[in-house]
Amino acid sequence: MIYLDNAATTLRKPEGVAAAVAQALTSMGNSGRGAHDAALDASRVIYEARERLDRLFHAGGAQRIAFTANATQSLNTAIKGTLRSGDHVITTALEHNSVLRPLYEMQARGVELTVIPADTKGRIRYEAFEEAVRGNTRAIVCTHGSNLTGNVTDIARVGSIAGAHGLLLIADASQTAGVFDIDMQRMGIDILCFTGHKGLMGPQGTGGIAVREGVHVRPLLTGGSGIMTYSREHPDRMPTALEAGTLNGHGIAGLNAALAFLEETGLDVIRRYEQALMHAFHDAVTAIPGITVYGDFEEEERCAIVSLNVRDYDSAEVSDALYTQYGIATRPGAHCAPLMHQALGTVEQGAVRFSFSYFNTMDEVHAAAAALRELAME
Repeated sequence: MIYLDNAATTLRKPEGVAAAVAQALTSMGNSGRGAHDAALDASRVIYEARERLDRLFHAGGAQRIAFTANATQSLNTAIKGTLRSGDHVITTALEHNSVLRPLYEMQARGVELTVIPADTKGRIRYEAFEEAVRGNTRAIVCTHGSNLTGNVTDIARVGSIAGAHGLLLIADASQTAGVFDIDMQRMGIDILCFTGHKGLMGPQGTGGIAVREGVHVRPLLTGGSGIMTYSREHPDRMPTALEAGTLNGHGIAGLNAALAFLEETGLDVIRRYEQALMHAFHDAVTAIPGITVYGDFEEEERCAIVSLNVRDYDSAEVSDALYTQYGIATRPGAHCAPLMHQALGTVEQGAVRFSFSYFNTMDEVHAAAAALRELAME
């Protein structure tokens, strides 16, 4: 199989990730729930992963990183934990449903919502953020990279706008963490939400939320914490404040191994390689009659994603043909990004998404382009 669905999850992991999970399964106790070696070893591995993530994101200290199950849980925590009835929040049409649905839920609870529109290439006007600010605006919630077009948001520019108006910036780094440099301090990001199973190359069921010092987030969940057992209230100290219950220590052990690979390899190396694959594929398929590609490819810096359609064929039909006839795995449909599809005019047809990883090859790129060429001629 040629796996080109890495924006959904990276199938091929760095050497050592599976081994770390397997070792943890047979040796790891419950972090914070005992003073024996198994529990202490779990705490050490989890803390090491926090330290690696802090170095990666410049979060302001390992204690600012709280682990979650995925970016969806992180975004729900950030959105529901900072907004209240009467607040106003700004977001964009680029967002995944992991942002939109919690915002719609908060809108039903009395939060005012403004959505910055996108053009037919999936681009936004940054001036629109300034224009949308009101007296009761509390936050901007914005993706760093679109999971549909691959367009990258100038998050530092958005952070500057948020900072100038005293707003929180909640950034969704699902498609960029582990590939693009993210500096929370320099970019003005107050809350960073990320998942472990995409660009970070870790196991599914891992993710996190990084919260800048001085920012308070109400917990989404409360319960066991290993400390302050006799208190009726959940601890409010990070990271415990956002980590009720037993962590996925086995998955975090695998994530820690993946983070070690990222540190050793270098994000610049990974990003340049993935972008080389993406641009080569884009150049090949745009030369095929009947292929429509979506997104802004004038920008060199973008996620390694190419979404397209073949003539007027349904995207699911094309994706099925790619897999059944050529063994190429892609993602068709709406990609949990309804407003982006409205902007692109692809609500009915959907789109076929090709997304590349550091573990793909140029031969696979050529094979995928050749397969599309044959399908477009049918």
